[in-house]
Amino acid sequence: MDMKRVLLKLSGEALAGSKKTGFDEETVRGVARQVKQAVDAGVEVGIVTGGGNFWRGRTGNEIDRTKADQIGMLATVMNCIYVSEIFRGEGMDTVVMTPFQVGAMTELFSKDKAVEAFKAHKVVFFAGGTGHPYFSTDTGAALRAVEIEADCMLLAKAVDGVYDSDPKTNPNARKFDRISIAEVVEKHLQVVDMTASVICEENHMPLVVFGLNEENGIANALKGKVSGTIVTAD
Repeated sequence: MDMKRVLLKLSGEALAGSKKTGFDEETVRGVARQVKQAVDAGVEVGIVTGGGNFWRGRTGNEIDRTKADQIGMLATVMNCIYVSEIFRGEGMDTVVMTPFQVGAMTELFSKDKAVEAFKAHKVVFFAGGTGHPYFSTDTGAALRAVEIEADCMLLAKAVDGVYDSDPKTNPNARKFDRISIAEVVEKHLQVVDMTASVICEENHMPLVVFGLNEENGIANALKGKVSGTIVTAD
């Protein structure tokens, strides 16, 4: 795959490493070093993180759903600010953009500003999801990928690809090397949520799904070396 500009989606849990919550600095530095290989090779990289290492809106059943989702958006802002600083420590220039004002801590998102940052060889972090409740970070990532005209969206997941059933519970689950986004939607395969799947399908945005714990998995995916699953959008 020709990857000149990509959107990398990282789960919040990925940032916590074995700690399962908060941040694990060495884990994040490992991610940064892999991304730097691609940046140094001229690839433009946008990043969306989840917030699950701090909060999951859908699990906050004891409070209003809108407020729970807003807490989740702020969790992704904290994640992006932290990760962007680790990236800077590894020698990359970064900018954090949000769909709402966060004082002087982030920049307000616009496609034009994001493209300018890419041209300046900066890694762009898209925090805050879509800025609205009832939308996941999957949907936010798909939306940003389409808006910035990324060549593909990379998904670093706990599972090393797309399967026809849950490989954690079914030892006979079959892994797809390649599958269309239309089949993902039709078969309700859990790659990204349904809203994100439809955005990718309608806008012809391919996805690459690979194992987060795979050695050099992010670096390889950014180079177009896919050991997981390619989800085509044609």
